Amino acid sequence: MSAEAGSDVILDRMMALHPKIIDMTLDRVWSLLAALDHPERALPPVIHIAGTNGKGSTQAMIRAGLEAAGKSVHAYTSPHLARFHERIRLAGGLITEAHLTDVLDECYRANDGANITYFEITTCAALLAFARTPADYTLLEVGLGGRLDATNVIDTPALTIITPVSMDHEGYLGDTIAKIAGEKAGILKRGVPCVVGPQHDDALEVIEARAARLGAPLLAYGQHWHVSEERGRLVYQDENGLLDLELPNLPGQHQIQNAGAALAALRHLKMPEPAYDGAMRNAYWPARMQHLKDTPLNALAPQIDLWLDGGHNPAAGEALATHLRSLPKRPTHLICGMLNTKDVRGYLRPLAGVADHLSAVSIPGETNTLTAEDTAKAAKDVGLTAHEADSVESALRDIAKIEPNARVLICGSLYLAGHVLRLIG
Repeated sequence: MSAEAGSDVILDRMMALHPKIIDMTLDRVWSLLAALDHPERALPPVIHIAGTNGKGSTQAMIRAGLEAAGKSVHAYTSPHLARFHERIRLAGGLITEAHLTDVLDECYRANDGANITYFEITTCAALLAFARTPADYTLLEVGLGGRLDATNVIDTPALTIITPVSMDHEGYLGDTIAKIAGEKAGILKRGVPCVVGPQHDDALEVIEARAARLGAPLLAYGQHWHVSEERGRLVYQDENGLLDLELPNLPGQHQIQNAGAALAALRHLKMPEPAYDGAMRNAYWPARMQHLKDTPLNALAPQIDLWLDGGHNPAAGEALATHLRSLPKRPTHLICGMLNTKDVRGYLRPLAGVADHLSAVSIPGETNTLTAEDTAKAAKDVGLTAHEADSVESALRDIAKIEPNARVLICGSLYLAGHVLRLIG
């Protein structure tokens, strides 16, 4: 039996408790939390983060900043990439197998066979672990939306954050930016300040209206704080003054804005000076323009400049295209696999202007993968030269034969990114 067999067995059982992957309501969560004696009421101060893009990166920078200031931090994120344990970080370290197995088993028994989704019951397990482990702060990342997300059970968080809102999950959240922003703004709480990242006007209007109804003070980009890159440095300014910092170690122009939201949060929490440097220098967030070096995949094509990213919506495509343009000029190839629930053409369209070719793959082991054939067709529809490949490895070998010094970005889905991270160990 493997070291993770205990948690794996319980997670498999949990998958069978509800026939749908997504079924948005808080009733099932409240019932289970009551059976567990309400662990959500015993958490260290909570920072609750919603948004379409940048939630994870912003959380990673806040965590790095808090830890640089000497604070211990719980963090919850989803989905995981290589193993479930990544979702639950207890006071600075990933949850252990024994601890994870215990809280999963306790939640499974307390639920007593009732209807509940996988995300809901595992979120309750995370809250149970957080409540029983001392820490200074709890960072909770919304799974989907906000208003009816399983994480939205904290009556009075210390702070909420809404990162940029864009089109994604329209089938669940609505078919306009305003509707989606309304769901994200569901994490706002009466009297609790909210840091708001850069927003489309329609989204900001919705967020501001809800904040006004709840008396929730906003700390909004462009109004209460500003951030930019100047001469290779990050410059942040708010009513407390100016910060001149290193650029974030998470690559990409979009990370400047995520860094701004993280700094706004740390400023609100009145963190000392080391927090701001730590947020820029120490954040780590895999599969977000992650530069792969010295891995088994690099060994297949030693001269290839290899990158990995899990972004999967049109805004992510725009951010990737912007970052690729900023890199030294080099032939650029994409190895892309996506889910059949995503706006594939919307994601690929901005990349058509910067990539020379796309190798389409199906995501191994993923029921909802778009076929390589359909991904290749979508790429051709937006103007990319594309063909199908059997696997990431075969695509990489083929690219290396034609252009051994190319830049290659493996992209399109966090599930594909997780597959790659498991490949490279």
